[in-house]
Amino acid sequence: MNKKYTYVWVSLIVLIFGIIVIPLIVDRVSSGTVVENDRLNKINANSKVDLGFVLLDGKKRKVPSFEFINQDSVVVSDKDYLGKVYVVDFFFTRCPSICPTMTTNLVALQTYFKDNENFGIASFSITPQFDTPHVLRAYAEKYSIDDKGWNLFTGDKEAVYDLANAGFNIFAAEMPEVPGGFEHSGLFALVDKDGFLRSRKDEFGNPIVYYRGAILEEDGVNDHGETEEIGVLRTDIKQLLEE
Repeated sequence: MNKKYTYVWVSLIVLIFGIIVIPLIVDRVSSGTVVENDRLNKINANSKVDLGFVLLDGKKRKVPSFEFINQDSVVVSDKDYLGKVYVVDFFFTRCPSICPTMTTNLVALQTYFKDNENFGIASFSITPQFDTPHVLRAYAEKYSIDDKGWNLFTGDKEAVYDLANAGFNIFAAEMPEVPGGFEHSGLFALVDKDGFLRSRKDEFGNPIVYYRGAILEEDGVNDHGETEEIGVLRTDIKQLLEE
């Protein structure tokens, strides 16, 4: 008899659980909150964090000196960016793969910080022999790039590749076998007002150093399971601007 009542109570508890809890779980899954929390559990895009300096041999890494011409044939150097928080990337206008996504992400950042004169972007072409100021100007118009604080650079090819590979450690190379004939990283570097490379840390306490720029924020992840970091970068830019 006691067992009969026990079964009744257990059945009642299960029924109540199904009525109250399961709809909440379904609602969370359908709204995407479970997926979103899982995706951001390693790097919270909205969290204010300790933005450390990127180190090399124990020393704070500073942006190497550079001087190139931009889409308006104006000479611009690293000194023109002092006092600005800015993002650095390497691209080329004929890129058939990741560059359009990278540029789209940068345009979104520029739009977000459009009222802040202390934000900038520096994009360096890895095919300067083709990407003349005239070509860069057309590219800027195609993507609705605002010239305010954003320079698309061209110049000596060797100097560009040295800046990418040795200066920023952001890979770029001429590789005829890949689509477009050039291989490069889709990473963004974040630079503070004093010209030092900065980044937040990962879940293990190590600097992430660079931010993934080739994944759209609305997509969330790419085919390799890597999460987007534009939301994270936006938060970190805002924090540096407020320092």
